[in-house]
Amino acid sequence: MGFLPIGFTAPAVLAALALLPVIWWLLRLTPPRPQRVSFPPTRLLAEIAKREETPSKSPWWLTLLRLILATLVILAVAGPLWRPVGPVAAGSGPLLLVVDNGWAASHNWPSRLVAAERALAEAEAAGRPVVLAATAEGPRQPLSPDTAAAALERLGALSPRPWPSDRAGLVEPLGDVLAATPPAAVVWLSDGLSGRDDGFSDLLAGTGASVTVVEEATPSTVGLAGIDNGAEALDVAVRRLPSAAVGTVTVSAHDLRGFLLGEATATFEPGSGEATARFELPGGLRNDIARLDVAASETAGAVRLVDERWRRRTVGLISGANADQAQPLLSPLHYLSRALAPFADLREPVGTDIADTVKRLVDEGVSIIVLADVGTLVGEAREEIEQWVENGGVLVRFAGPRLAEGGDDLVPVRLRTGGRVLGGSLSWEEPQPLASFTPEGPFAGLPVPDDVTVNRQVLAEPDANLAQRTWASLGDGTPLVTAAPLGDGTIVLFHVTADTSWSNLPLSGGFVEMLRRLVALSSAAGETAGTAAVPLQPMRVLDGEGRFTAPGPEVEPLSPGAPLAGDVGPTRPPGLYGADDSFRAVNLLADDAVLAPLALGPLAGTATRIGYAVDGPVDLKPFLLTAAMLLLIADAIAVLILSGGFRFRRSSVAALAAGAVLAAALGVADPARAQTADADAFAMEAANETRLAYVTTGDAAVDEASRLGLAGLSRFLAERTALEPAEPLGVDPGRDELAFFPLLYWPLTESQAKPSPQAMARVDAYMKNGGTILFDTRDQLTTGGFGGVGPATLKLREILDGLDIPPLEPVPADHVLTKAFYLLDEFPGRWSGGPLWVEASASEAGEGRPVRAGDGVSPIMITANDFAGAWAVSDAGDWLYPTVPADPFQREFALRSGINIVMYALTGNYKADQVHVPALLERLGQ
Repeated sequence: MGFLPIGFTAPAVLAALALLPVIWWLLRLTPPRPQRVSFPPTRLLAEIAKREETPSKSPWWLTLLRLILATLVILAVAGPLWRPVGPVAAGSGPLLLVVDNGWAASHNWPSRLVAAERALAEAEAAGRPVVLAATAEGPRQPLSPDTAAAALERLGALSPRPWPSDRAGLVEPLGDVLAATPPAAVVWLSDGLSGRDDGFSDLLAGTGASVTVVEEATPSTVGLAGIDNGAEALDVAVRRLPSAAVGTVTVSAHDLRGFLLGEATATFEPGSGEATARFELPGGLRNDIARLDVAASETAGAVRLVDERWRRRTVGLISGANADQAQPLLSPLHYLSRALAPFADLREPVGTDIADTVKRLVDEGVSIIVLADVGTLVGEAREEIEQWVENGGVLVRFAGPRLAEGGDDLVPVRLRTGGRVLGGSLSWEEPQPLASFTPEGPFAGLPVPDDVTVNRQVLAEPDANLAQRTWASLGDGTPLVTAAPLGDGTIVLFHVTADTSWSNLPLSGGFVEMLRRLVALSSAAGETAGTAAVPLQPMRVLDGEGRFTAPGPEVEPLSPGAPLAGDVGPTRPPGLYGADDSFRAVNLLADDAVLAPLALGPLAGTATRIGYAVDGPVDLKPFLLTAAMLLLIADAIAVLILSGGFRFRRSSVAALAAGAVLAAALGVADPARAQTADADAFAMEAANETRLAYVTTGDAAVDEASRLGLAGLSRFLAERTALEPAEPLGVDPGRDELAFFPLLYWPLTESQAKPSPQAMARVDAYMKNGGTILFDTRDQLTTGGFGGVGPATLKLREILDGLDIPPLEPVPADHVLTKAFYLLDEFPGRWSGGPLWVEASASEAGEGRPVRAGDGVSPIMITANDFAGAWAVSDAGDWLYPTVPADPFQREFALRSGINIVMYALTGNYKADQVHVPALLERLGQ
C-alpha cells in the first residue's frame, strides 16, 4: 500500500478489486425489493400484454455501501497484515541460529524468542536443517544440525543466564560443526554487549553465508558496578551502553528483610555510559542496605548484592605519643586518619586516659581499635580491650619505641626487646623492601608496592607458629605484619610505626589498601584468619532476571580468595555464599566494569542488521470481516426500509419502550434474587458435609492450584484418618459465609486486591469465633534464604493491617501441632526451610510435660512453603508440582504437615489432653 505499513499474505487476491466497476454496474441495475400494496383493481392489469420493461435504479448511497462491502471482503481474503515483518533468514540450505542468552538478554527476552521462533518457522516451512547455538550455555550443548521442530523445542527450554555470553567458548566446537555442515544463512540474535568474543565474528564471517544480526534499535542495557560507602553517602556506579540520548534510571536500596530504604536517581550525559546514584542516608541506615537494583530492569547485572564488606565501619584510634607530638605531621594518628577516612568512621580520643578512652570506644560499638605505639595496657584498659577482642573485635597495633622497649601480651607473636635498626646491632646493610603477602592472609591478591622500605622494625621471636601468623614479610624474610586469633576476634601487629619514622609505608598507596582489608576483616563476627580459608557453600543465587533461586547441582562452593565480582559463570553464578548470619555476596559486574557495545569485526560491512520487532504483525482480516458483516446488516436494514418492511407506529414504539422498562426492572431485581438463591445453595452445600475451603484470589492458576492442593489433602485425609472430607470449595470473604469451614487456606499473590472493610470484618469475626486461617505467601524459595520480604509477604501485611492479630511465633517443639496426628519437627511444603507461624502462648511445658496445651486453636497460621503446591495431585494421582529440593520424603512430610494442621483445627487441645494422660493418671494416683 506504499506509504502505509500494510502487507498481504495473498496479494494476488487484490486483482479482484479490478472487478469493482462491474459490480457497480450490476448493483445500480438491480432495483430494490418492490413495495407490495393491496389494491383490488390491479387484477385488471394482469390482462395487459407484457412489453419490455426498464428496471429501476438503486439509490447511489446503497450502491456505494455495497461496493465498500465488496472491497472489504476482497481485502480480507487477501490476508492483510499491519506492520508486516519480512523473512529473517531468506534462502535455502542449513540455518545457523545464534542466540545470546547472557544476562543482558533478559530485559527483552520475549522479543528475542519471537524473532527466534519466526526464523525457525521459516526454516521448518522450507525444510531446512538448523544448528541452534546459545552463547551462554557453554561448549557442552548439542550443536549438531537438527530439524527446526527439535530446535524449537530446545529454544523453549532456554532462559537468560546470570553471567555474560561466552561466544569465544563456542568457537572451537561450533567451528567443527560448521566445517562439516556449512550454513547457507546465519541469524544472530545479539544482546548488543561486548564480552568474551575472541574469534566468534571471524568464525561467522568465514562461513561465507549471509549473516543477519538482530539487535535493539535503542540499547537499554543497564548494570550496577562498584559501590563506595563514603563518609556522607553511598555511591553506586551505574553503567549502560553509550547512547546519544540523556538517560535517567532509578536505583532502589533494600535491607535484608526486603524493606525499601531509599531510592536514588542516576543521570547519564549524552554519549556517556557511566553515571552515579547517590544515597544520602544516615550511616546506620546505609549499613542496613543489602540489595541494590535498577527499577524496571529485570536482569542479574542490574542487581548489586551488599554484604558485610561494604558496611561502613567505625574505627577507634588511640596513640601512645606525648602531647608535644600531636602536631599533624608528627602524630601517628595523622597518617592513620588520612588512610582510613575514605572508608571508615573515625573516633579519636578526647583525653589522655587510655582506660577511659578504651571504655568509651567499646561502649560506642567500634569495629576496630588501632593502638599506635601503646606499649603496655594495664588494669581496666587491658581487661576491657581483651574482652572486646574475644567478643569479635579487631585490635590493630603499630610498633614504636614504647612497644620495642617492652609491652604486654596482647600481641600475636612474642617480640624481642629493642628492635632492629638500620646501622645498629642486628642491623641491615640497607633498608629492607616489602617482599610478599601470604596467600592465606587478608592481603592476598594485593599488588606488592615496590617503593616501600623499612629502616627499623620490632623483631618477632622465632617459634613454630610464626610462619602461619605472618601476613606480610620483608625481603630478608622477617615479618612486617603478624596476626593471631583471640576468641572470636583478631589481634594484628604492624612491626613498624604508623608514622614515617621507621618506614615510608604510611606514604604508600599500599598502606591504604592494607588498612581497607583490615577494616573488611571486621565484617563478620568470629571470622578469623583461620576461618577465612573455609570454602563457602552456595546459599541463594540469582537467575538471569535478578531473582533469587535455589543453587543447582553444578554450583560449586566459593573457594577462599576467589574474586567476588566480575568472574562469574555456571559454576559460580552471582548470589550469596555462606550462611544466613555470615555470607559473601558475589556480583556479576566487576567494581570497575564498563559496558561496551558489540563489535562485529569482519561482519561490520557485510552483515545485515535489523531490529527486534517492537510490535509484531497484526492480522487485519478479523477486523475487515467484522466491518463487512456490519455493512451487510446495514444493507439488509436499508432494503427492508425501502421495501416498506418496517412500519413504525406509535403503539409499537410505546410497546417497545414498555418492554425495555420491564426488562430493566427485571434485570435489577433478578441479581438480588439470584444472589439469595446462590447463597442458600452455597450454605446447603457447605453445611451438609465437612469440607476444606480456600480463598479465591482472582488468579486462575493460583486458585486452581489451591483447589487441587486441598483436594489432594482431602484424599489423603480420607485414606489415613477417620475424616472423609468432601470436595473443597472456593470462598469469597466479602460474599460467602465462612463459619461452615474449620480451616481456610488463603494463598497470597502480588496482584491480589485487599478485601473490602466488610469482608475483613467477616474474616475478623471468623477468627474470633473459632475459625483458623492458613495464610501461605508461597515465596520461601525466593526470599527465605536471604531473609527478604517478597511482594506476597508485603500483600499479607497489607491485608492483616487493622485486624486484631495476636502475637505470633514459629511452632515450638512442644506445641500440639507437632503431635496432632504425626510426630513432626518441621512443616515443609513445596519449599522447605520456612517456619510455620502460630499464635504465641505461654509455655505450660514443665517437667515431664511433652507438649504445650494451648488454650484452644490458633486463629491464624502463616507459612511461605507453598503447601497447596506440595499437596496438589491430578485426577490420575500424579503430583503436579515438584518439590525443591526434589526429595520424596519432603512430599510425605508436607502431607503429614497438612494432616496435622487439619486435625489441630478440628480437635484443638484435645490432643494435648491425650498426650498428658500419663501425667494426669499419676496426679490422680492411678
